[in-house]
Amino acid sequence: MTNVITNTLNRLSEKLALLPEWLVSLVIRFAVVSVFWRSAQTKISGWELFGQNFKFWNVSDSTFLLFDYEYSVPLLPVEFAAYSATFGEFFLSLAIFVGLLTRLSAVGLLVMTAVIQFFVYPDAWNVHILWAGLLLYLIKYGGGAVSVDHLLKKKFL
Repeated sequence: MTNVITNTLNRLSEKLALLPEWLVSLVIRFAVVSVFWRSAQTKISGWELFGQNFKFWNVSDSTFLLFDYEYSVPLLPVEFAAYSATFGEFFLSLAIFVGLLTRLSAVGLLVMTAVIQFFVYPDAWNVHILWAGLLLYLIKYGGGAVSVDHLLKKKFL
């Protein structure tokens, strides 16, 4: 009986090992982007394309109110925190989406996740640990074969 289970698990493991790395990286990148890009979209308005706002510097008044009353991060002025978070979510998400400077962008979003965890929503660790896991994967392995990073590496190295 143990032999049957071991053989079945070994065959399953061999089949799962055929899952391409580029697909795993791509799915993880899209999962991360979906969280942070959507958050940036709630903070800005203007220059709409395909239902997405691209006027990243047009941070809404409601965003400043959120950072003043709900997202109060110690030692950071409200305006600086609002702009920093909005720009980070916007640009780091775009970079991860196309796979450009993926590792560095993931570090930036991991820092943002830590700030959110410790200073804004400390009880939401069960969500933040999922974000952290995805970001740690990107930090360790990069954007994968379907990324600008991979194209640049092939061209210049």
